[in-house]
Amino acid sequence: MDSTATIALVIALFIIMTGMGLSLTIDDFKRVLKYPVAIFVGFTNQIILLPIIGYVLIVIFKVDANIAMGTLILAACPGGSTSNLITHLAKGDTALSVSLTAINSLITIITIPLIVNFGLLEFMSENAQITAPIGKIAGSLLVVIALPLTIGMLIKKYSSSFADKMDKPVRVASTLVLVMVIIGIMVKEKANLADYFEKALYIAISLNLITMLIGFISARFSKLNFRQALSISIESGNQNGTLAIHVAVISLASPEFAIVAAVYSLIMYPTAVIPIIIGNKRAKKELELSKVTG
Repeated sequence: MDSTATIALVIALFIIMTGMGLSLTIDDFKRVLKYPVAIFVGFTNQIILLPIIGYVLIVIFKVDANIAMGTLILAACPGGSTSNLITHLAKGDTALSVSLTAINSLITIITIPLIVNFGLLEFMSENAQITAPIGKIAGSLLVVIALPLTIGMLIKKYSSSFADKMDKPVRVASTLVLVMVIIGIMVKEKANLADYFEKALYIAISLNLITMLIGFISARFSKLNFRQALSISIESGNQNGTLAIHVAVISLASPEFAIVAAVYSLIMYPTAVIPIIIGNKRAKKELELSKVTG
């Protein structure tokens, strides 16, 4: 990928994470003490189960090394700001979603390099002797996660009205830049695009739907309420595709690893309609019931 597209990708991710910071306060991190079970279930799904599910799907679909690496990188990423928006539209527990996104984003600064290193040793050793630059990846993630989150939170703390005004423009700007980056990847990989897309589509859809389902089931099994379970389901099944593309393109200099994340970023919006419909139907029923009993 050329330098212009690389810079655009960094800018897109920086804007997205700053935008996330604009909606965060210290209370979002303190919520881990208030709702320990919900946070633990969300953490377990995203940090532990997702990479395992990703690996199992790689084995089941028998994909090539590039798709395998792309899947594992994507599965290692936390939820993005999109998951918070979808949770809000689905009438889930938005505060829980925001807390999980924030906490897991910081934790993955440590876990992503380790999972990427495992993937390279597992899937790429036959093609080339590659070792993940763990320090470089961790440093890069600090710059594109921790730094913009901190900047956004400081703006929120000292200029709340400005943060609220910037929320929508930041979301729109980051989406436009992400679309341009995805188009750039597609153009660069156009020779292999049809083959990659066919191989990546089924595994991306499977990862998305299965993780949403397991997230919901595990939350209900842990006796969390419906809104919390819906939030964990969405948080588990909607990964930060921009971050995955960043790791593939910039940290590893392997745009071919970004195809799964690019495809995933396109399909997760249509599948998000499922929890939105379910959540709104549930909210409507609860409202009607409260009117009857009230």
